[in-house]
Amino acid sequence: MLIREAHASDWPAIWPFFHTIVAAGETFTYPVDLGEEEALDWWILPPPNRTVVAVDGDTVLGTAKMNGNHLGNAAHIASASYMVDPAHQGKGVGRALGEYTLTWARAQGYRAMQFNAVVETNTHAVKLYSSLGFTVLGTLPEGFQHPAQGYVGLHIMHRSL
Repeated sequence: MLIREAHASDWPAIWPFFHTIVAAGETFTYPVDLGEEEALDWWILPPPNRTVVAVDGDTVLGTAKMNGNHLGNAAHIASASYMVDPAHQGKGVGRALGEYTLTWARAQGYRAMQFNAVVETNTHAVKLYSSLGFTVLGTLPEGFQHPAQGYVGLHIMHRSL
């Protein structure tokens, strides 16, 4: 597996699983009817932010975007988001992307990374982030309307760098 910078030319490989994940409405706070053009603008970020893909040959396994979480006097906090193609889950892609984003954030001089909205029922993500050193700072009760489980909490997770 190679992790490299994502380009607009990668979007046709990203969009199918991006759309499937977002439309399911179980893990992202994005509108479930998010259109392809708007999604592209939200995901493929310009510098100094970064978007990457994890690839095996020509196959895109997953993607991550990383960016500053805040502006001004809080600009020293990074954030990141991850999507792994469901066909490639359970193969270490998410862990590799998570480790990559932490390395990127350190190299950019960020002092910490914060995830603002980790759906508490997304147990695979919570477990992965915890294993990468993140802790739950708090949970917004009923902050997310899960399509099957109703209103569930949104975790704010943090890790010092």
